Amino acid sequence: MDSRFIYLDHSATTNVKPEVLEEMIPYFKSNFGNPSSIYSLGRKSKQAIEEARERVAKALNSKKEEIYFTGSGTEADNWAVKGAAYANSNKGKHIITTAIEHHAVLHACQYLESEGYELTYLPVGPDGVVAAQQVSKAIRPDTILVSIMYANNEIGTIQPIKEIGGITREKGVLFHTDAVQAVGNTSIDVEDLNVDMLSLSAHKFYGPKGVGALYIRKGTKITNFIHGGAQERKRRASTENVPGIVGLGKAIELATHNIDGYSEKLRNLRDNLIDQVMEKIPNVRLNGHRKKRLPGNANFSFEFIEGESLLLMLDMKGIAASSGSACTSGSLDPSHVLLAIGLPHEIAHGSLRVTFGEENTGEDVKYLMEALSPIVERLREMSPLYVKD
Repeated sequence: MDSRFIYLDHSATTNVKPEVLEEMIPYFKSNFGNPSSIYSLGRKSKQAIEEARERVAKALNSKKEEIYFTGSGTEADNWAVKGAAYANSNKGKHIITTAIEHHAVLHACQYLESEGYELTYLPVGPDGVVAAQQVSKAIRPDTILVSIMYANNEIGTIQPIKEIGGITREKGVLFHTDAVQAVGNTSIDVEDLNVDMLSLSAHKFYGPKGVGALYIRKGTKITNFIHGGAQERKRRASTENVPGIVGLGKAIELATHNIDGYSEKLRNLRDNLIDQVMEKIPNVRLNGHRKKRLPGNANFSFEFIEGESLLLMLDMKGIAASSGSACTSGSLDPSHVLLAIGLPHEIAHGSLRVTFGEENTGEDVKYLMEALSPIVERLREMSPLYVKD
C-alpha cells in the first residue's frame, strides 16, 4: 500500500470543512433544544434553522420561504417527483424524465408507474445531452411533470436546464431538476433557470451527510411526503436535524463565496487529466460532453479491462476514485448511464470516474497518471482479447 493518499471521488461525498463542523458542534451540545419548543433553548434552534434557510436562499437566488430542509438529496428528489405527481393527478398522469437520471428519480418514477402513472424516459445522445426540443415534443396535454437532472453524477454532462425550463413554463408543466451534483460546483440561479423545484444535498459540498433541501417555487402544487408534525411550515414532518441544517447552511455559504474561481480551478485539473489520458493511453473513450460537463468531472472507459480491478489497484497506490455512482458501487451490473449513451456492456464495465475537489492539485493529476498508465497496461495484458499494437 502506498503511503500517499489522494481523494478523487468528490461526487460520491466530501469531508466536512472545519468551519462547518465548528458551527454545528454547539447544536449537539449546549444548544440542543427542540426547535418546536417555545422556551429560549428551543427558540435558539429555531433561529439557527431560519438563518440556514436564508443562506440557502441567497445561494440559489430564491425566497427564504421557498426552501425546505430534508433528510437527503434522495428524499428531496422523491418528494419533488411523488409530491408533484400526487398533487396534480387530476390534470393527468404523464411524467417526463431521462434515461440517465440518478436512481433517486428513476426509482421514484418506476414506483409511480406501478401506481398507474405513464412515464416517458427520454433517450440521450452519445455525449449524454437531452435536447430541449425532445422535451417539447414529448409534452402532452396530460403531462404534469418534467424531471431532468442539472448535471449527471457519473459522466458530468450538464443539461440545457434554462432552455427546458422556458419550454415547461410556456406549456404550464411543472419542472424539477436534481441539482445534487451541481450545487457547490457551479453557479445556480433558480429564477434564471425557470425551475419549479430543485434538489440538493449538503455532503456534496463539504457539509454533513444526512441533510438536504428542496427548493419549491411559491405556488407550486405539491403534496407532503412525510406526515406527522407541523415542522417546515407543515410541509415536512419530523423533528429537524438542527446540527445538520446548520452545517448545510454554512457549507453552501462557503461553497458559493468564490464559485467562479473554484470552478475554474476544477476545470483546469479536469482538462489537464483528460488531455493526458486521451494522449497517453490507447483504446480509451471520454464519456460525457467534452465541454458541457461539471468542472471537476472526468469519466473514461478503458477497453479490455474491468473497472473494479482498476479501482482496487489504484487504491493500492493510495488513490480513491470510482467507476460510477457511489450508490450502485455494490452492483455487478454495468452503469445504466453508460449503456444509455451507447456503450456496449464490456466497455461500460471498464469505466473510471475521477472527480476533483478543493484540496486537489496538479501534482495529484501527475501522480494519478504515473499510476494509471501502467495499471491499465498490466490489466490489459491479463485480457485474452487485448492485442498490443
